[in-house]
Amino acid sequence: MLKRKKQPKAQPPVRPVRLPRSVQQLVPVRRVYPDAVWQVGATEYSKTWSFTDINYAVASTERQKSMILAWCGVLNLLPTNAASKISLVNRKMDQKEFARTQLLPLESDKLDGYRVEYNDILRDKARESNDLIRERYLTISVDKKTVEEARTLDITGGLRRLDSNLYELPLQERLRLFHDIFRPSEQEFQFDLKEYMRKGHDFKDAIAPECVEFKKDCFELGDQVGRVLFLREYANFIKDELMAELMDFPRNMVLSIDITPVPMDVAVKDVQKKIMAVETDITRWQTRQNSHNNFSATIPYELEQARQETKEFMDDLTMRDQHMMYALLTLTHFAENEEQLDGDTETLQSIAGSKGNCQLAILKYQQEDGLNTCLPYGLRKIDVMRTLTTESLASLMPFRSQEIRHNGGIYYGVNAVSHNLILCNRENLLNGNGFILGVSGSGKSFAAKQEIAS
Repeated sequence: MLKRKKQPKAQPPVRPVRLPRSVQQLVPVRRVYPDAVWQVGATEYSKTWSFTDINYAVASTERQKSMILAWCGVLNLLPTNAASKISLVNRKMDQKEFARTQLLPLESDKLDGYRVEYNDILRDKARESNDLIRERYLTISVDKKTVEEARTLDITGGLRRLDSNLYELPLQERLRLFHDIFRPSEQEFQFDLKEYMRKGHDFKDAIAPECVEFKKDCFELGDQVGRVLFLREYANFIKDELMAELMDFPRNMVLSIDITPVPMDVAVKDVQKKIMAVETDITRWQTRQNSHNNFSATIPYELEQARQETKEFMDDLTMRDQHMMYALLTLTHFAENEEQLDGDTETLQSIAGSKGNCQLAILKYQQEDGLNTCLPYGLRKIDVMRTLTTESLASLMPFRSQEIRHNGGIYYGVNAVSHNLILCNRENLLNGNGFILGVSGSGKSFAAKQEIAS
């Protein structure tokens, strides 16, 4: 008797994995334009703006409330047909750049002794300070058929109500941002688009790292190692100090918040469906209780809580001028070796847990996608978005205190909030006048003489 040969089970098709053959292929940018518009997908274009800080931490409680309301207004103005990314970039101050821009050059005259003493004071104060430079960026990416349609996007009017200035990053500055992240030890950056085109070079050659290797829960980038974290668990009440506490950690890092606003009509329909689903569950539960002649049973706490939360969410949308937004917080931090990286990760997770009752988790086998999501390309490669209202998102406040660090500025002291040096050149201010106030014997005359000598 012949037996029928058993056919093997059909195996699902294996998706081919494209292995990059060079570090340039790891930069997910297809094309750059002279006006700093980047093509980051088949039909996706992005643009980046930098915005200045405001004195939020030292403001009064009433003033902070007004700032949060103004920030809510800015978030509500984000375009619903685009994806927004707020990026905070921390980088350690380079000592060579500090010496070139802040220290007094020697003139080979009889005053060189005073210049040397003044420079030694600045170096000592710089070592005692946080030694951090924090920059803020807003990246908008849109899905358009042509780059001409992408250039019509304008968001310059939103941040004016917060007295924060918005600057459009030119091409060279946007490339320099990634150069400083990928190559922190190389401070010299020169890029000429026409010269690169004439020589047939790729723009990625100017910013790509020397080498990169992605592992299960970290990556090696040149001479440094890094790790991408994401905010997995949110607290019921997010404190406005969470962002400041994380960014005060003295390491090179990038913290980004991806924001996708939902149109109001779509948001209302979505919440209505959730309300209907909760009411249906409650009705089914009551029907089951009635079938057992239990007519006085109270609704379970979980169902009652879900009913209350969905109704409050609907009231926020329809009565309190709140918008529904999908948000994702990612954080990339760098260290010199893996031991230091593990210790930094534990510290950052502890800060998120103790200060905000939130949980920062490590991305496993998604470090490359997480890095491309966190950096201000205008992309989102991981899908862990969280639904938030405008006020909940506004509690992730990116502002803290204004820094005064002018090239060639005079040393005036240390910022009480950020603990960074105050280096001011009065000629760069809108109003160069000032007062020196203090009690008798506090050093007002000496401060004035020191400023004159400087």
